[in-house]
This record gives sequence, structure tokens and C-alpha cells, in this order.
Amino acid sequence: MPTTGNYFHLHLVSDSTGETLITVARAVAAQYANVTPVEHVYPLVRSQKQLDRVLDEIEEAPGIVLFTLLEKDLVSRLEAKCQQINIPSLSIIGPVMQLFEAYLGASTAGRVGAQHVLNAEYFARIDALNYTMLHDDGQMVDGLEEADVVLVGVSRTSKTPTSIYLANRGVRTANVPLVPGIPIPHQLETLKKPLVVSLHATPERLIQVRQNRLLSMGAESGNENYVDKQSVTDEVAYARKLSGKFNWVMLDVTRRSIEETAAAILKLYTDRQRQRLPE
Repeated sequence: MPTTGNYFHLHLVSDSTGETLITVARAVAAQYANVTPVEHVYPLVRSQKQLDRVLDEIEEAPGIVLFTLLEKDLVSRLEAKCQQINIPSLSIIGPVMQLFEAYLGASTAGRVGAQHVLNAEYFARIDALNYTMLHDDGQMVDGLEEADVVLVGVSRTSKTPTSIYLANRGVRTANVPLVPGIPIPHQLETLKKPLVVSLHATPERLIQVRQNRLLSMGAESGNENYVDKQSVTDEVAYARKLSGKFNWVMLDVTRRSIEETAAAILKLYTDRQRQRLPE
């Protein structure tokens, strides 16, 4: 394997944004704990001249080449170059497109970046992002009923990043902090339309995250209660008590990444929407 130490070069060539490639490549690379890819990302490669620069860089740092290109001439040149210098290459969308063509009995339209067109879904995502930014961290609570999902939880349960991730999927998401001693907004008590999800984590995990946060801010002194075990335990108990009182869905995020938390919430939201559909 042509690696340098515990690293190998990973070239990701796309005629669009490269998001698909990056997601797939990182998902696979994560399965190899002992080696780390050095990513070379080449988005918007749509001409021979642009491809020439990519091929030069691939030759200078040989490694694995993954691509999502629709232009057949570009694909042929890239594959020929990789074969010439004896490195592996693979089209990420090629086999999937072939499967679609075989099943549907029709060829693809060959539209570069077709998933990023400015359609209704795109504008719904923009609207969701705008809504989420305006309703972050308990702001503008009068508009909570307009949300699809409302996240609640004590500090450092990843409410904001999860909200933004969901918004990028077109889900209008607000989030409200739960702080002992501070009454929750009365609007939160009477919500009908949104799915309210209460994010929870163990006190130990919260203390760890909070300590790292304070260290990064250089604000360790004067925040003893923020990382005090008994205080944090009381916060967790307070959040659980509120969740039970208002019948909020509880989700433990102790060992979940933002993506895993968002995926679990999306499933809850989708299931709820199906239950509400008229028969």
C-alpha cells in the first residue's frame, strides 16, 4: 500500500460541490483506525483544463481516486491516467446510475449538480435555516408554534448544532435551554404542532464537555457550579422532571454524534407525521 507512515492520499474529484464524495469517503475511511487519509478535494471540475490540473496533482501524490463526474470524456481521461500510473479509481455514482438505468429502462439526463437546483425543496431549506437562526437558544419564543421540531435541554447537549443540521434538511427547528431556577417560556408548555424533543446526557459527559468548553474560552475560574458534579446532576434531574411533566420525547445524546442525534430526531419526526396523515 503506497502510504507515508500512517497516512495515504485520497483524491476526490467532482463536477459539483463534492459533498457526496466527501460523505462517502469519510464514512469508509472511518473504518480504518490506523491510517488517516490526506484529502485532496477538487470540486466543480467541468473542463479538460480543470482536469489537467487535477491529474498533475494526482501524479505528484498518488493514492486512491474517487470521483463523481458525468462528462464521459473527463471520466475516460481520469481513468486512463490512473491506470497509467497504477493507482485505483472508482466512480461513486456510476454503479448506482447503471442500476437505475437498468431498472427504469431509461438513460440519465446527465445534468451536473442536478441535486442542487433552485427548486422548492432548496428554498424550504433556506427558510428552515433562517427560522432556526432566529429561534436559537430561546430567542423569539412567540414563534415556537411555527417550528417543526423544538429541542430543549440543559447546556452542552448540542441543541444548536443539531438544530442547524436539521434545518439543513429542511426541518424548521427551534431550541430552548433548560436552566434550573429560571421558568421555562409559557409558550413551551402549550405547543401543539411541533415535536418537542428533550436532549439528555449523563452528568459525567456534560461535565467533560463543559470543562473542555471553559478551557477553550480561558474562563475556568468563576464557573465552578457549571462543572460541579452535584449541580450538573441536579440540572439533569430537573430536565427529566420537566420532560415527564410535559410528555416531551426524551433522547439520550451521551454517546451520539450530531449526525446520529439528528437522524434519530428525523425518524421521530417522520413517524409522527405519518401518524397524523388522514387515512
